[in-house]
Amino acid sequence: MTATVLFEVSGHVATITLNRPAKLNSFNEAMTAEIAAIWQRVRDDDDIHVAVLRASGERAFCTGMDITEGPWWSDKNVWNQQDPGVLLGPKQHQVWKPVIAAVHGMAAGGAMYFLNESDIVICSDDATFFDPHANGGMVSALEPVGMLRRGVPLGDVLRWALTGNEERITAATALRLGLVTEVVPREELWPAAQALAEEIARRRPEAIQGTVRAVWEALDEPWSVSQRHGLSYTQLGNRGRESRARDEPRQRRLR
Repeated sequence: MTATVLFEVSGHVATITLNRPAKLNSFNEAMTAEIAAIWQRVRDDDDIHVAVLRASGERAFCTGMDITEGPWWSDKNVWNQQDPGVLLGPKQHQVWKPVIAAVHGMAAGGAMYFLNESDIVICSDDATFFDPHANGGMVSALEPVGMLRRGVPLGDVLRWALTGNEERITAATALRLGLVTEVVPREELWPAAQALAEEIARRRPEAIQGTVRAVWEALDEPWSVSQRHGLSYTQLGNRGRESRARDEPRQRRLR
């Protein structure tokens, strides 16, 4: 059976590729389980400093849940049901290593589970973002709430969620809204994501992870609490660097 997610590590960069192109990289139960295991690997493997999330095929990054298979949790007691976004997003797995998402083609509905919890999102000039929930008469709540958390303006989030398939956020509009930080030609997308990942991966990993964690946790905290946490992370995360800086002059004297 072909893996629904491809995974490789090279030079401290993990590359994660959604691999259901015939299904427009929509996620099913198998992909959800595979991506959850991969996030745990990224979190726990100290040799991985940065992750790049991308997708195979020509047409889509991800089009949400595979509606041909339907929700695989509907037979469970309502109090035991869990939204798949809990397993798909890296921050749900406490991945404090930077995740760079490289989006091409369609990014629809549940694709936002991946993008809302990525640290940096770039896209190709053919990328479009839309939400098909309204066309199916379904409530759209979790994905747009995640977009709000990323700082996408309220009116634009509601327009995205309420207009369905008929209106799509283009790459240029996504850049204006802050949904992505860079737009590149399609053929440059993967190289651009890789170059950015390699640049970040060269930095001291403890510092990078402490920065990512402090920033994300601040989204859920009052300002005074985020300041205290930020100070504690600075003291904790910089301790090793400061010790090495103090030891270097002594080591030079000994030589």
